[in-house]
Amino acid sequence: MEFGKKYYPFLVGFGIIFLFFFTRLYNILSLPIFTDEAIYVRWSQIAGNDANWRFISLTDGKQPMFVWIAMILMRVIHEPLLAGRLVSVGAGFISMIGLFLLSYEVFKNKTAALLTSFIYVIFSFSLVYDRLALYDSLVAAAIIWCLYFEILLVRKLRLDLALILGIIIGFGMLTKTNADFALILFPFSLLLFNFKDKYWKRKLGLWFVFALTATFVANAMYAVLRLSPFYHIISDKNYVFIYPLHDWIQHPFAYLIDNMKGLLDWLISYTTLPFIILVLSSFLIKKYFKEKLLLLVWFVIPFVALAFFGRVIYPRFILFMIMPFLVLGGFSLFYMITVLKKFWLRLIVACVFLLMFVFNDFFILTDFAHASIPQSDKGQFVASWPSGVGVAETVAFLKEKAKQQKIYVGTEGTFGLMPYALEIYLHDNPNIKTVGFWPITDTPPKEVLDSAKKIPTYFVFYQPCPSCKQTGVAPLGWPVSQVFQIPKLEKGSFYTLYQVIPQ
Repeated sequence: MEFGKKYYPFLVGFGIIFLFFFTRLYNILSLPIFTDEAIYVRWSQIAGNDANWRFISLTDGKQPMFVWIAMILMRVIHEPLLAGRLVSVGAGFISMIGLFLLSYEVFKNKTAALLTSFIYVIFSFSLVYDRLALYDSLVAAAIIWCLYFEILLVRKLRLDLALILGIIIGFGMLTKTNADFALILFPFSLLLFNFKDKYWKRKLGLWFVFALTATFVANAMYAVLRLSPFYHIISDKNYVFIYPLHDWIQHPFAYLIDNMKGLLDWLISYTTLPFIILVLSSFLIKKYFKEKLLLLVWFVIPFVALAFFGRVIYPRFILFMIMPFLVLGGFSLFYMITVLKKFWLRLIVACVFLLMFVFNDFFILTDFAHASIPQSDKGQFVASWPSGVGVAETVAFLKEKAKQQKIYVGTEGTFGLMPYALEIYLHDNPNIKTVGFWPITDTPPKEVLDSAKKIPTYFVFYQPCPSCKQTGVAPLGWPVSQVFQIPKLEKGSFYTLYQVIPQ
């Protein structure tokens, strides 16, 4: 009995770790590559093969940390998409560990911390993004560890903690702009400062010095991006997604209602109403009010800021904000289970608040099209034109055709899913030439027609066609013959490979 009590946290912890890797790695390549993944994976390939392009992501205003990690993994993992997705798997594992430490530091209870880690593993939002080659799981991991070390710093006031915190913030800033919230929310850690201490003024001054030190280290790391001539594009790209202050001042509430409707819909879809109730019920527990308030602040301020300033928003933008929710939910669930004495009551409570995640996870892993996730995400990943449904079939077909002869492949688009998804797998094949075209008109490009007279020439369509009012079909009048066509879940949306008929 004593052995069980002593080692149960380790046994439960190993079980949670096993469940994490099973859920993240099972069928990980079943979801087709989609537009953003194709971009990031292709950048990683290029950066890994040419040192001059280590800052290639800056050409589109994106920070390079994801690309740097993925290009290293590609040296040992030869499936490019798998290498990219494993970056997020690793980030998810770091998030799970970070949430355990964060919960334990805040609430000083191992069981509550283990529950928080378990919730992260089955949390549908995290499950989706930990299996995709996107920046967002990496940002969430950085935010969790930033919050953890900010709490440690305000409680222990040590220089080494300030330096480590600065490195983690810098890592986050080199990943994505929204990691800047780690600096914006830094002062709120003073909610946990002990103002009753006899030497509180001296300690507050010391905290201020350490906070400046962490900020300096973070910005020094970020300054490495200034080595690239494309550094200035980051701010230009940011304004695609957020309103500049001078524009926002003129109409501060113009988009608030619509943004808030979308954000709340995504929040409820991914977190579920029962879990939101579980999170809010944590404030009915009298203990640790300041700690719970700090966790809530780390959600509310970024969420409201996105509602006010968001110009183009996606569900993944709120992933990092929700991480403190899991800590509150884990603590609240632990308290309820502790209060209830009968096992069957504890089981009912756990099922009420968590079973919806488990059901949804089953569909995410086995039948993504029927998973209960926001339609905007489902459209991008499987249903609409950004989805890479048909890419795998195209790559296999073109590789077979290129075994004995040279072929030419044109694509609808010069940036994004096409031609990047094909270049990822075909760039080193000397018999295949891939060229992107945009815009697409009712008249085929001369280069494509000329190529069709010499060698087999193919063309991929997957975006909306203005003249034919469908998605993924050739404009009327193009001299093409359909090789295959794959319908997507969205009505009237297809992915089509054509062969160009010589004229």
